[in-house]
Amino acid sequence: MPQNEYMERHRKLYGRRLDYEERKRKREARLPKERARKARKLRGIKAKIFNKERRNEKIQIKKKIQSHQEKKITKQLKDVEEGAIPHYLMDRGTQSSAKVLSNMIKQKRKEKCGKWDVPIPKIRAQSDMEVFKVLKTGKSKRKSWKRMVTKVTFVGENFTRKPPKFERFVRPMALRMKTAHVTHPELKATFQLPIIGVKKNPSSPMYTSLGVVTKGTVLEVNISELGLVTQSGKVVWGKYAQVTNNPENDGVINAVLLV
Repeated sequence: MPQNEYMERHRKLYGRRLDYEERKRKREARLPKERARKARKLRGIKAKIFNKERRNEKIQIKKKIQSHQEKKITKQLKDVEEGAIPHYLMDRGTQSSAKVLSNMIKQKRKEKCGKWDVPIPKIRAQSDMEVFKVLKTGKSKRKSWKRMVTKVTFVGENFTRKPPKFERFVRPMALRMKTAHVTHPELKATFQLPIIGVKKNPSSPMYTSLGVVTKGTVLEVNISELGLVTQSGKVVWGKYAQVTNNPENDGVINAVLLV
């Protein structure tokens, strides 16, 4: 059971004390006197911290009272000349250069974050029961802390398995893939490209870290063979592609390049 839930559970089962509400009311009534006594007694750094907290509280209370009072007061509008524009609408028509610059920066940031127009926007979530198979370990055959991945996976070049005693997830050799058939949507051509890594598996962050490749997974592929270049003349090396098939059924990874 998670921490702190036992109190809630006990309350649900047995309820509160009969005098709970009365005791609570009295405790709250005593609070100002206790705080005043504390303020008188405290010395040094503790007094500074206490007074600072109390000052912040008072500021918040004053702001709240002021906002409530403003709601109640009905403000009378002065006579305005015909055709006059309020000060807050003066620069509505003109777009400042700073605003243009900030919009450009926001747009670039969005592109960098990876908000792509993916071919398959809605993906069926893969459950743990579907992806992992329980393995029995040890002589007793009762220990079942190991899991075998039943989907296609990608592991890096320098990957080495952990010793059996420390291995939690087993990724079978037969289901490991290093290349993907990537279709370029504009060129209308398919290329077999090496996979660099798994960027995101929408089903779970755990699947992403394990390198599980299912339908809708975003992969990073090496497109240096295609010879695509940027505006500055640099060769584009890695690009993202989304998987469009079920690799465990087809035996290959088919994907569409995110342009």
